[in-house]
Amino acid sequence: MPEDAQTQVRAAWLYYMEGLTQAEIADRLKMTRLRVNRLLVEARGSGLVNITINSRLESCVRLERALVETFGLQDAVVVPTPDDPGQVPAQIGRAAGEFVSRIIEERPSGVFGVGWGSTLRETIRHIRPGQFRELDVTSMMGGLTYGIELNTFEIASQFARLWQAQCHYLAAPIYAGTPQSRDIILAQDVFEEAFARIRATDVSIFSAGDMSERSLLVRYGLPRDLDIAELTAQGAVGDLLGQFIDKDGKPLDHPINRRAIALPLEALTRIPTAILASGGSNKAAVIAAALKGKLASVLITDEQAAAAVLALH
Repeated sequence: MPEDAQTQVRAAWLYYMEGLTQAEIADRLKMTRLRVNRLLVEARGSGLVNITINSRLESCVRLERALVETFGLQDAVVVPTPDDPGQVPAQIGRAAGEFVSRIIEERPSGVFGVGWGSTLRETIRHIRPGQFRELDVTSMMGGLTYGIELNTFEIASQFARLWQAQCHYLAAPIYAGTPQSRDIILAQDVFEEAFARIRATDVSIFSAGDMSERSLLVRYGLPRDLDIAELTAQGAVGDLLGQFIDKDGKPLDHPINRRAIALPLEALTRIPTAILASGGSNKAAVIAAALKGKLASVLITDEQAAAAVLALH
């Protein structure tokens, strides 16, 4: 380890583990207090030092209990809502990474199904690496036809890489051209095998999209021949795995859902642990609908979204 790196580690240890002041560290290491301060800042910024707050906010715990009781969930995790709405996926992703890591370490085999989106991208950043050779990671929906780190293919491959697990793609677009062409595609042997694996999913994690331009699906994934206003007029509150649902969590009776190349929503109810990781007040309606429809058994969200979901119910 380079001398500067060793000095940084030593300074961080003395400050965080032994409780010395910056002035005491400067005296101990024969350097200025300004340099000690700079070393500590760099240690935080580089990830050398991670600070975990072990206490839980009482308001978040109360919301978790209310969500579990109201919707009959296995579990719920609620994190404080950040002042910057753009940081919501990062905060939820941190909590989701810890939750998923714990589950996989306890049950390191079977099939782990994934969706797509910014929250799952953030989740990956907080997954603990491991060697789970008996685990299969599979995408539960088709993806975009061009590279983007939020895509299902990238999400699945990154989970698998971190766990040294087998990786399987649903190598198709999110939507076929027509319901008929979707049926033809799914009749192929390779897709029958892929869907058999997806239906055997033991643990899944996916996010939800609302009906605004903030939605990844609305921005990047919808076919050009579809008008989002048409779906809203028919009662859509958002989507899961590219399939739109109404306020009761029922799949919308619209051709777009019959064009989706993804695990059918009703199959989500049979996954033993189906984790919905999504937040932001703008997604309260679709989250509430998903929970009402029993499409998720675990919810990981933020405080404001949780309160709004309970208010809607």
